[in-house]
Amino acid sequence: MQYESEVTQFLTQLKNERPHLEGEQLKGRSLLWDKQLNLKLQEDFKEAKVPQKPYVYQNK
Repeated sequence: MQYESEVTQFLTQLKNERPHLEGEQLKGRSLLWDKQLNLKLQEDFKEAKVPQKPYVYQNK
């Protein structure tokens, strides 16, 4: 038998007890990470960026 750390044992047990967990993880990942970027919109964001003043709390 190969060595398994306590963390690996815990994750294996958790996945066995909750088989739907991995599907929920993928669904959550798709909400934030698996997105197609609109390159034109990203370029517009870069062009619209206003440079920050050296001391942001000073009025003028």
